[in-house]
Amino acid sequence: MKLLLAPLRWIFRVVFALLILFEEWGWEPLRRAFALFARLPVIRQIEALLKRLPPRWAFVVLLLPSLLILPVKLAALWLVAQGRVVLGVGVVVLAKVVGTALLAWLFQLIQPALMQLPWFARLHARWTAWKAELLAWIRASAVWRTARAMKAEVRRAWRRLRGR
Repeated sequence: MKLLLAPLRWIFRVVFALLILFEEWGWEPLRRAFALFARLPVIRQIEALLKRLPPRWAFVVLLLPSLLILPVKLAALWLVAQGRVVLGVGVVVLAKVVGTALLAWLFQLIQPALMQLPWFARLHARWTAWKAELLAWIRASAVWRTARAMKAEVRRAWRRLRGR
């Protein structure tokens, strides 16, 4: 049985690794981009309010981006059903990027309150450990090491070209 499940476990790890890498690469730049928007006075007031939320309300706020994106996904599905596939996929991609930026911004603000919820703190610690283990597995792979070497070579070539 273990032999049969090994390929499924590998596929599962690769799929989740790709999702996590997208989030890792996108989370910080999107959070910084959203922080530019957050310079507006009204957004600063909202930030101050969010930072004062009690833990349970902070969790409710954390769920809001997922609930807000649902109508957008339904609209994208309708666009695809109408034969406007490219537009529908574009709407989903844009919603994912904006949703990730919003979630990163929110999580940064309400994380201290969320960590006061014992079950959330335990779940976050498990998630962080599992994610670190998965990222270590990826970074130890030959594909990752080859891609990093290629990236370094491209950067060196680019610097040489710019230096001329």
